[in-house]
Amino acid sequence: MGGPSRKLAGQRVAVIAHRGASRAEPENSLAAFRRAGAMGADAVELDVRRTRDGVLVVHHNPHLFDGRVINATVAAELPPEVPTLSQSLDACTGMWVNVEIKNDEHEPDFDPTDSIADETMAVLLARDEHERWLISSFRIETIDRCRAIADALRAPVRTAWLTAAVPAGTLALLQARGHTALHPYVKLLTRDTVHDYRAAGIDVNTWTCDNPERMRELIEWGVTGICTNVPDVALTVVAQAQV
Repeated sequence: MGGPSRKLAGQRVAVIAHRGASRAEPENSLAAFRRAGAMGADAVELDVRRTRDGVLVVHHNPHLFDGRVINATVAAELPPEVPTLSQSLDACTGMWVNVEIKNDEHEPDFDPTDSIADETMAVLLARDEHERWLISSFRIETIDRCRAIADALRAPVRTAWLTAAVPAGTLALLQARGHTALHPYVKLLTRDTVHDYRAAGIDVNTWTCDNPERMRELIEWGVTGICTNVPDVALTVVAQAQV
């Protein structure tokens, strides 16, 4: 995969900064996103949730550090370190962005209507940089909704299913529903999975890998992208693998 920024698809394994350069700066912060860009990351992965008054913000957990639930809190009452989605995208200039929509049925902000997909797509499409966006979620219905919106508008926004293990039949499901990527958990990923999905034209971006030896193995397997908390380390490993 890839975007129109630093690296195009197929050139090399993409380095995706997990919640930004989250080993160097607070995760999902504007500083972490800007640091990832300064390091030379190809992309940033970030998490989207919705406040009580409908503002899309970037935060991994449904609760703030003080225990308040984000979707029960108005945006004006959030801590200043919680950025909006728009602010975060601005901080990711020069990189493409993996926007993970948080919509887990076991969390307090679960949205069974998937309207958060519509709202996220509206923000992304309004920026008119369609090829910069890759949207993912653990909830397949949320991603299906994003895909339907993009297809209806003929917008080349990419979509990916985020998984831990890879269930049987996933490849056929992704192909049938028009998704372009699989995002599997690195500890459950196998060489055969990478081979089969890449051969079928489906990108494989694995999360979250901070170990250089494992990164080298993943590169040898042919993954499309590595999501990592240490993009500077990953960039060095990728560069060495190209020599």
